[in-house]
Amino acid sequence: MGARQSSAHSQDKGPKGMVLLAGRQKFSPWDDALLSGKDPRSLLKRGMRHVSFSLVTKGMTDIPDFLWGLSEVQKLNLSHNQLRVLPPEVGKLTRLVVLNLCGNRLKSLPREISLLKSLKVLFVNMNCLTEMPAELSACKNLEVLSLSHNCLSQLPASFADLPRLRKLNISNNYFAHIPICVFSLKELDFLHVGSNRLENIAESIQCLVSLQIFIAERNNIHSFPRSLCLLTSLELLNLNNNDIQTLPDELYLLCRLARIAWNPMDKGLHISHNPLSKPLPELVEGGLEMLFSYLKDKKHN
Repeated sequence: MGARQSSAHSQDKGPKGMVLLAGRQKFSPWDDALLSGKDPRSLLKRGMRHVSFSLVTKGMTDIPDFLWGLSEVQKLNLSHNQLRVLPPEVGKLTRLVVLNLCGNRLKSLPREISLLKSLKVLFVNMNCLTEMPAELSACKNLEVLSLSHNCLSQLPASFADLPRLRKLNISNNYFAHIPICVFSLKELDFLHVGSNRLENIAESIQCLVSLQIFIAERNNIHSFPRSLCLLTSLELLNLNNNDIQTLPDELYLLCRLARIAWNPMDKGLHISHNPLSKPLPELVEGGLEMLFSYLKDKKHN
């Protein structure tokens, strides 16, 4: 396999077909299958802004060893494979800006992820995560974190120390409440907590003053907290498919909600499939202006 098979290195067969080179480094069958004798760096894609490497939908159960030597990689896509473990060697890729691990079988991430000081975007959705490493909080440049479709019920308190995090998706997990650390993320403009086990939204939601999109659909939320009405930057508020019966009189303060929204992608107020008490259902059908007018009059009368 090119340079690796030079006479300078003695070879022995290790377990599961691994080749042991000089007793120092192990190369799995994936190295041979993916490289076919080529220099690993020939697989890099050098764009205008980033050096990227992609191994998407290869059916891999292990990450090929040559990857850890590609220290210049900035965007790494290992999505939609069969990976069960992310090795600690990932910490060697210190220039990573984007890491996509979605659609694998990972149950945890290594503590060495804390070494990725340049990391801005991390996708680990659609895995089997039951916990997240507290050490991720060392990635102070992280801006986007997607953890949807996992088995999470809590987040480390240290996540409060992610000062640049702007977008957080923890939908389709097992959260019974929004993790307390989330309320410290002052730069957050997107928060998706849909399809969890939430029964309420804490008053602390009002701390997220930069929030523009908040999705909490498909939970068991019983009330619409007044504190949500203080988030006057909200442009999309989705509370569909919950157990909400009344709406706060202060709802009209959310002046950036342009309409009652029915399409999931539309900005506005999504409040369908809730057991709203009369006359709210008719007012919702009449549009946001009618609803706001009713609530404003109700508050001042």
